[in-house]
Amino acid sequence: MDCTEMQYLIDTLTDKDNLKLVREKAIEFYKMYDDDDKCWNLAMELYKSEHFQIQEIGVFILGYISSRHLQSLNFLKDTVSGHSSWKVQEVLAMAFDSFCKETGYEKSILTIKEWINSEKANVRRAVTEGLRIWTSRPYFKEHPNIAIDLIAPLRNDESEYVRKSGVNSLRDFSKNFPELIKNELNRWDISSKQVMQVYKLAGKLVFTK
Repeated sequence: MDCTEMQYLIDTLTDKDNLKLVREKAIEFYKMYDDDDKCWNLAMELYKSEHFQIQEIGVFILGYISSRHLQSLNFLKDTVSGHSSWKVQEVLAMAFDSFCKETGYEKSILTIKEWINSEKANVRRAVTEGLRIWTSRPYFKEHPNIAIDLIAPLRNDESEYVRKSGVNSLRDFSKNFPELIKNELNRWDISSKQVMQVYKLAGKLVFTK
């Protein structure tokens, strides 16, 4: 990318917060290349920008190639997860979903488990938020119990940020699978305050008042 192109992005994107436009630019750049290594180099250049909107383009591109380019997947998990902007973390979640979609959700189970058990809160949350709404994703729509088993342990997560994401996912499930969620919640030990909070929120739609 030459200086003119970069300046164009700065002029076009950095005076606004438009995720739709950022995604469109990422797709446009991705389609310009038929080589993952070239996409990687471009993503790295974009990620080095001081502007979060341009960094987001790089993160999107990494997500698009991550199913074929292990270095990109690792960069998302190890580096992008440490970014201070919550807006970039939202794009990380979308990038993780791009990986799962391209790989196939069933084939991604091992990676999903690796990420959801990460020591980094942003990595764990990237899974729960990236795959929402889980029941709209192939495989999990047909196997909701598997998704619930992945998400439910987050009720004990040390991060409120992650617990909230997990409970929102469970509440999504309760709309289509109320009995599954009710059965899951009935197995919980709700003696701790944080689990009780998750329990109440997740069960809001399935337990009668």
